[in-house]
Amino acid sequence: MRIDIISIAPNLLESPFNHSIIKRAKDKGLAEIIIHDLRSYGLGNYKQIDDTQYGGGAGMVMMIEPIANCIKKLQLERDYDEIIYMTPDAKTLNQGTANTLSLKKNILILTGHYKGVDQRVRDKYITKEISIGDYVLTGGELAAAVLVDAVVRLIPGVIGDEQSALTDSFQDNLLSPPVFTRPSEFDGMKVPDLLLTGNFPKIDNWRSEQAHKRTKEIRPDLLDETS
Repeated sequence: MRIDIISIAPNLLESPFNHSIIKRAKDKGLAEIIIHDLRSYGLGNYKQIDDTQYGGGAGMVMMIEPIANCIKKLQLERDYDEIIYMTPDAKTLNQGTANTLSLKKNILILTGHYKGVDQRVRDKYITKEISIGDYVLTGGELAAAVLVDAVVRLIPGVIGDEQSALTDSFQDNLLSPPVFTRPSEFDGMKVPDLLLTGNFPKIDNWRSEQAHKRTKEIRPDLLDETS
């Protein structure tokens, strides 16, 4: 998979993509992540990428011309399965979306700033808009990093135990059940006896029951989505 990201603050993305699972995916050649500095496409001597709003109002708006020039150049080099705009006023990222995107070959991500991008960018170039939550960040770089992490870890071969990713929270609209490891007792707190029996069918049933219980208590809205 190749992921291109258009950003006005590319340095913000250096650390998230050079450690842990993302680095492993890059080292294995399973994911290629390229950051493009939008200011390279800015207008005039000052490489302008934003301007005041038509109609007045506080805050600057990212201009269409630099973004369009960058996207057009990248589209000459490859076809993109999705051109994604990270913005808080969009549908919230969920596991299903991550699963779907992990099957794509080429993805282009545009990170927003200021009051957002000129609406014509969204109308003409964007194929999917994604939010990571009902709050506003300084810019879309960290949101893009969240999306990339959620997607790349699902690519076959990235995680050593692929079954682990398939049993994460939200894969079947359920939260994960409690998990335990050594020691079997700590400060008087014991691991459930069943988990020490080796009776895997019963353990699977217990985990399923616990997953439903936790989901009902913490995120009942997920159960509503499956009904």
